[in-house]
Amino acid sequence: MRLRSAKPGGLAPRSATGAAVAGTGGGPVSLDLTLLGVAIAGISLSAPLIAATAAPALAVALWRNVLAVGVLTPVALLRHRAELRATGAREVGLSAAAGMLLALHFGLWLPSLHMTSVSSSIALATTTPIWTTVLLRLRGHRSSGLVWAGITVAFLGVLLLTGVDLSLSPRALAGDALALAGGMAGAGYMLVGAEVRRTVSTTAYTCVCYATAAAALLVVCLIAGVRLGGYSGETWLKLAVLTLTAQLLGHSLLNRVVQGLGPAVTSTGILLETPGAALIAALWLGQHPPAAAYPALGIILLGLALVVLDGRGSRGG
Repeated sequence: MRLRSAKPGGLAPRSATGAAVAGTGGGPVSLDLTLLGVAIAGISLSAPLIAATAAPALAVALWRNVLAVGVLTPVALLRHRAELRATGAREVGLSAAAGMLLALHFGLWLPSLHMTSVSSSIALATTTPIWTTVLLRLRGHRSSGLVWAGITVAFLGVLLLTGVDLSLSPRALAGDALALAGGMAGAGYMLVGAEVRRTVSTTAYTCVCYATAAAALLVVCLIAGVRLGGYSGETWLKLAVLTLTAQLLGHSLLNRVVQGLGPAVTSTGILLETPGAALIAALWLGQHPPAAAYPALGIILLGLALVVLDGRGSRGG
């Protein structure tokens, strides 16, 4: 696979939803939306699997990246060696920066789950599409009223499901701040990834990104004294399943479709992880979702549809 270079004079401007552009891994919108659905199903398994895995949260974040790199590296060396050699310092640097932001997202959000209520943590961490749209605006992309309406509607669906209950205790407020910062880091990860994916294949990008995230998380785990081994065979099996579903099918497919759908649509779609995780927990762990789960799912889908419709309008204009 040959690396496609940017046109002289800089990259062409895109709408806030990220109109489809020529680049590695781009495809029809219908295919990208299907893959987005598969990715959401993958990341929706993350919370139930982490809840059922007897390992520290930061260790789980580390191992899912380490195992993913172990799977991707042979593929990258066999099928993308020429591309890796041709990739410039800018692309490598941006891929590494995305990896640092991914590690920051995990490092901030996962500890917040133990400091504030799970509902508050999830609601604040899923502010990613809001920050994505704000950052796009700062970069000169104009977001239409339809995009903001869609994001607002989708986020209201998350609030309906989580029933966020902000506490005034210092520890809970610190946890809320960590979750909010985790959502911001997730927005940066999505935007940087979208930039790299304009010229770099999914495999080459994710290999560098996950390796960087793993290295950063390893440093954090060592400093914090997190136990990284001595787990049971069942725990390692769950870590392997988590890597396959949430990391390789989840995050990797998100990195695949962000090139075609754009960061606004992709990050808004991630909001479906909240009801998805609730439904999976009901089927697998016997934790029945609240009555609000089903209407919340419909509201989030409505918000996503509004953002997608704006993206199609931008492509057609």
